[in-house]
Amino acid sequence: RRYLDCVYRPMIELLRLLAENGFANYIASGGGRDFMRPVGAELYGVPRERMIGSTVSLAYTPDDRGGRITHTAVPDYLDDGPQKPIRIWSRIGRRPLLAAGNSNGDGPMLDFAQHADRPFLRLLLAHDDADREFAYTAGAEKVLDRADRDRWTVVSMKDDWTCVF
Repeated sequence: RRYLDCVYRPMIELLRLLAENGFANYIASGGGRDFMRPVGAELYGVPRERMIGSTVSLAYTPDDRGGRITHTAVPDYLDDGPQKPIRIWSRIGRRPLLAAGNSNGDGPMLDFAQHADRPFLRLLLAHDDADREFAYTAGAEKVLDRADRDRWTVVSMKDDWTCVF
């Protein structure tokens, strides 16, 4: 499959349903923010300013055309683990009502979606469909173990998704 054809259809359907019901959707990924921004609107229906992800430091270089922003070789932050709630808070200024993840690095973000005074939803995607995608749990063992204890909703690709791509 081409990279742009590897977006999960249920994810797109959920994002569309949320947007139709007045939610402002953000994507917080451990992947590169500047990689996701150009394709976010096309693939996910999420505008570039709502993409939160890992990045390297940036530098401004003045020139006669107003200057340019370039990437440096210095890491800025990795949007994973405890950094995810920090990055979400710094960009949005509040806890999410719904958080969805699929790896150990998403555990703190799922925790951060808990509210004492309003409904919230924490979704954990289990990559367990060897026929339509590939089955793997490496890198998600800890969150899968926590899901029952912490009352997260686990979504099985194999059992809960009619269509993957």
